[in-house]
Amino acid sequence: MTRRTAPVPRRTRSVVATAIAGSLLLAGCGGDTSAAGAGGSAPSTAAGDGAVSVVTSTDVYGDLAATVGGDRAEVVAIIDDPAQDPHSYEASTRDQLTLQRADVVVQNGGGYDPFVETMLDAVGREGKTVVTAVEESEEYAAQTAAGETGDEHAEEEHAADEHAHEHGAADEHVWYDLATAEAVVTGLVEALSAADPDGAATFRTNGDALVVQLQQLREREEQLHAAVEGSGAVVTEPVPAHMLEALGVEDRTPAEFGEAMEEGQDVPVAALQEVLDLIGARQVDVLVYNEQTAGAQTEQVEAAARAAGVPVVPVTETLPEGKDYVTWMSDNLTALEGALTS
Repeated sequence: MTRRTAPVPRRTRSVVATAIAGSLLLAGCGGDTSAAGAGGSAPSTAAGDGAVSVVTSTDVYGDLAATVGGDRAEVVAIIDDPAQDPHSYEASTRDQLTLQRADVVVQNGGGYDPFVETMLDAVGREGKTVVTAVEESEEYAAQTAAGETGDEHAEEEHAADEHAHEHGAADEHVWYDLATAEAVVTGLVEALSAADPDGAATFRTNGDALVVQLQQLREREEQLHAAVEGSGAVVTEPVPAHMLEALGVEDRTPAEFGEAMEEGQDVPVAALQEVLDLIGARQVDVLVYNEQTAGAQTEQVEAAARAAGVPVVPVTETLPEGKDYVTWMSDNLTALEGALTS
């Protein structure tokens, strides 16, 4: 399975595939040290106007941070290109320079964007507030209460993150969980206010307005839940799993199929056939697929769904061109509603 390049990418990124290990002693580097993304075109996070510098792992969190921060924050998303896979992304030295100068860092966690922890290990966390979306989730709180996770040393947390997906931990695609998005917004208000106390009222106002929009989306989920609960879905990857769960939609994807797809491996013939049989017999009501990935097997499943008359709903991991987070999630709900209630 390969990552599909978007027809019109947000910004072409010439990635320097430099594995970052240990400290690069950036403070001693000469030459131009203005913070920039891997493509060299990102704005400086050392803003002369005193704006809070925020670095996020992906443009999903970049959009939330920019909405809360407004004109008082300068936000750089390390990954803003659909062709880049956060699981395997290798940060460049420019990415690290950008992160080094950040006041606030937002990462997903849960093994999804391990390059952020790698860079934080190299440059240090002093003077930075780190917001980790997975740790804002209700699922993480429940695990913590049950003693399934804890406050071990940073290296242990980093190792756990790297292997979380591999060992079947909770689904890390938490940006499809609107409650977690709301908690991330609250965390951003607190982090930005700590970095810029004079802007606290602005951050709070912006955050409150965004929370209202997220709560309206959650109300839509609840209303749709009543109409579609018990419906069945096959997913090519569990990207939208949290949203499907909130809607009461059962994920009937065979475990062996899902595991192979998540690991980027060929799906065993028997598992692929099981999916095709589910679709052909109309034992599922929708196919939800990640349109940012492509492969012969996913295309075969998609073709089978269209031939059988099973609605197909595409989803993405990063922000579609020209959309903000709220619009994107609203569109996903609209698409699922159309597929499951038609």
